[in-house]
Amino acid sequence: MNLSPALEKAYSSERLSAREAQQRAEWIAFGPIVFQVSRLMLKFGILDMLRDSDEGMTIEEVAERTGLSVYAAKVLLEASLTIGSVLVDKNTDRFSLSKIGWFLINDPATRVNIDFNHDVNYQGWFDLEEALVKGKPAGLKYFGEWPTIYEALSQLPEQVQKSWFGFDHFYSDSSFAQALDIVFAGNPDTILDVGGNTGRWAMQCVTHNPNVKVTVMDLPQQVDMMEKQTAGKDGAERIDAFATDLLDDSNSFPTNKHYDVIWMSQFLDCFGESEVVSILRRAAAIMDSKSRVYIMETVWDRQRFEPAAFCLTMTSLYFTALANGNSKMFNTDDLKRLISEAGLEVEKIHDGLGQGHSIFVCKLK
Repeated sequence: MNLSPALEKAYSSERLSAREAQQRAEWIAFGPIVFQVSRLMLKFGILDMLRDSDEGMTIEEVAERTGLSVYAAKVLLEASLTIGSVLVDKNTDRFSLSKIGWFLINDPATRVNIDFNHDVNYQGWFDLEEALVKGKPAGLKYFGEWPTIYEALSQLPEQVQKSWFGFDHFYSDSSFAQALDIVFAGNPDTILDVGGNTGRWAMQCVTHNPNVKVTVMDLPQQVDMMEKQTAGKDGAERIDAFATDLLDDSNSFPTNKHYDVIWMSQFLDCFGESEVVSILRRAAAIMDSKSRVYIMETVWDRQRFEPAAFCLTMTSLYFTALANGNSKMFNTDDLKRLISEAGLEVEKIHDGLGQGHSIFVCKLK
């Protein structure tokens, strides 16, 4: 496994003392409670109150300000104290915010991840074991009976949709500006946006370049959402759609026009390995020597920092339990292998985009 230098240092040898390792093990054992306590400290505004208080706050003051009972305020604050998100002055019994609490409030990635894990994933995690054994998204049943979450997106409860799209857009949007420069360096006239979702990338493209034409390719229900989201916006007249289900390997890519760029952003991680190869083979079938496939993914072993790699390997289990049961966040070796099996080769890799994205530029072998 070719880990980035920072990750190799972190993951190739023991770094914790026995006491630290024991503490980490207990964090794992009580992880669900750590999560819910921290989420509620945010939801009830307690962390914000502590941040804005010059002298800290007592349990009774927190209870009065939030409308919670003294008991509720006490169990939350005491748990948060041992979690590390708050501090206490032993002389005054006044609580204040710690660095961890500050990041819970202010780090946008953390807030997006909390909403995503609570609203979308939390109940489904209970069935992770079944999902791993059966290769099916067993946790999806809490929202209804669908084969994957993608068919369900347009019908999920409003808050679940908000958190799902908030998670998806947060990570992709942070990379778009740099990705546009990379893609348009080749002056493409036509782009096929595979898995274009709500059309955010397509809109970025037609805004960036006044001549480019984009085809969004996705499931019929996603195409409907895209058309509603882009209707009436400047440049939307240069966006068309191709509705299809790529899980059916008899469905080919559109052949009615030539595409200079085939764009796949946070898309292939939604499929199992055999499905990825099938999709890329069908992409290769409509390419010529000048065409390029741009695959943008958050590849976990290419991350500069440990928290990013941690978030990505944990997100793999969302795909297991809820999304489809058989996909994950890629590592470099796996993604290169699948690209090669599909008859393509990696021409160049661009790293360090946005929240840790990489773009694999691929051409025909």
